[in-house]
This record gives sequence, structure tokens and C-alpha cells, in this order.
Amino acid sequence: MNADLTSAALLLADSDWGHMDGGWWVVMVVGMVLFWALAIVGLVWLVRELTGSRGLRSGQEPLELLDRRLAEGTISPQDYRERREILTGSPPPEDAGS
Repeated sequence: MNADLTSAALLLADSDWGHMDGGWWVVMVVGMVLFWALAIVGLVWLVRELTGSRGLRSGQEPLELLDRRLAEGTISPQDYRERREILTGSPPPEDAGS
């Protein structure tokens, strides 16, 4: 597949499209688009890594987040029990959320 694309790009580059410099502009345009796409993806990745804005951070499992929300008081013990049961499929231990 790559060989086919390379052959097609070289064929386009070598053909005379009525311009003095041949068809190398096609290869240069494709290269420029790939360069800018990689530059933008790299910049987005770098910003996300530096700011840490990726939703769940490593080590924060749903149950850990649920425990933290209960400890912060953002959910009631009854909500905690219901949500934990949904996540795990079994009721929480008796001492949790009391």
C-alpha cells in the first residue's frame, strides 16, 4: 500500500502539469499538510500533558472518586451506597458511608 502511494506521488511529481517546475508541488503540499498536522497534534498533546486536563488521572478509579466525593460531602451516604452498588454489582461494606 505504501509503495503504491509512493509510486503515485512520484508519478504526479514527475508529470508536467503545464508548469515549468513539474509536479513536485503536489509532494510539497502533501508534506506541508503532514508537517502542520503533526505540529498541531504535538502541540495539543504537550498542552494536555502540562495542564493535566485528561478527565480521569492515572490512579483515580471510579470507586476512588466515589469515596472522595463522599468524604468531601458532595454526595449523601445513601447516594454513595446506590452508586457503589451500580459500579460493583454488590452492596458496600456495612461501615462504608455510615
